Amino acid sequence: MKKIGFIGAGNMATAIINGLLRSGSADGEHITVFDVIPEKLALIAGEKGVQSAPDAKTAAELSDIVVLAVKPQNYAEVLESLRPAVTTEKVIVTIAAGISTDYIAKTLGVDCPMVRVMPNTPLLLGKGATALSRRNISDDDFKCVYDMFANGGETVILDESKMNSVIAVNGSSPAYVYLFAKAMVDYAVKEGIDENDALKLVCATLKGSAEMLEKSGDTPDVLIKKVSSPGGTTLKALEKLDEKDFYNSVIEAMDACTKRADELAL
Repeated sequence: MKKIGFIGAGNMATAIINGLLRSGSADGEHITVFDVIPEKLALIAGEKGVQSAPDAKTAAELSDIVVLAVKPQNYAEVLESLRPAVTTEKVIVTIAAGISTDYIAKTLGVDCPMVRVMPNTPLLLGKGATALSRRNISDDDFKCVYDMFANGGETVILDESKMNSVIAVNGSSPAYVYLFAKAMVDYAVKEGIDENDALKLVCATLKGSAEMLEKSGDTPDVLIKKVSSPGGTTLKALEKLDEKDFYNSVIEAMDACTKRADELAL
């Protein structure tokens, strides 16, 4: 069983740890965590039964796989602290937007095995959508990392050149869905429908629609047509969305997301 270290004990680290423990891929004795906030570190160690480390370097030294679960702006400092502990045998997993494996290798001073990952927050519920790209890593080690995220939802493997673009597809996109859901619920409340009832209906609709996309075998265009009766209510709604350029607004929003990732890239 591989020893896995986490630098950072936030939501993503917690989600990955939950998946590891739930699947039995690792137990608390094989997971070490470090966080700069002592209270956060004590909480995750107490709740999950994992080991805590006094610093990032120690967490890396104790681990075969090191997951960097810190914000992009903290990477330079964290990588510098890890330099003495990282060898060509140590696997680095990075989940930060815009941080390239080239930058990590250069800063660490070693081209160790790496996996760049873009997960999303539903990973917390075991319903995540994660994209992964690999660099200089054996099939066995990559499978270990892949399974860490497959335990928490759907996974796809991409070339690293696509990892900034995919942020708009799965990393940031839950926010677009929540905004759409908020508009639907707020409209229902305006019409006198109980907010909790509206939220139940909206959530069920989103879940069911996603399953139709996944399992029906139909394209989005075909599914839209199946809901839209000629002269009916759905077409009226779609006409208004088209009038507001809804489709292209989504495309432009995703493009803005990718451009920001490129601006932040290291």
